Amino acid sequence: MFDDTIPGVANLDPAFLAALRRAAADAALDGVEFHVNSGWRSPEYQEKLLRDAVFKYGSEKEAARWVATPETSPHVSGNAIDIGPAEAKAWLSEHGAEYGLCQIYRNEPWHYELRPEAVEHGCPPMYPDPSHDPRLRRHDCA
Repeated sequence: MFDDTIPGVANLDPAFLAALRRAAADAALDGVEFHVNSGWRSPEYQEKLLRDAVFKYGSEKEAARWVATPETSPHVSGNAIDIGPAEAKAWLSEHGAEYGLCQIYRNEPWHYELRPEAVEHGCPPMYPDPSHDPRLRRHDCA
């Protein structure tokens, strides 16, 4: 199981949290424990992560491969988690669709979001990285 009382988990979308709880309980039966390394994030914290990524990768374009803006991040809306350890990621990779939990980005095997349709149809194809996700694109008006 995992501690679902910490703010990053407790603030998740209720349907997402329910699916995560079910998956964690079943994973525990297989001896696998989930650790939510990051769940809900405040817009301020997401902005800090973005600034840090720009510094680390040298440009906004490169940072966008790893970190979304506060306006577009599914973490800020309570619709994403970063999961660990490796055994949990492997378990979710194999079983996550049964709960509607899907890896969204090929370059982020720890990042999962709720896709309820996956229960019946499987997870959608992954984006290579967040910069390819149309939900995360800024729509700046000039």
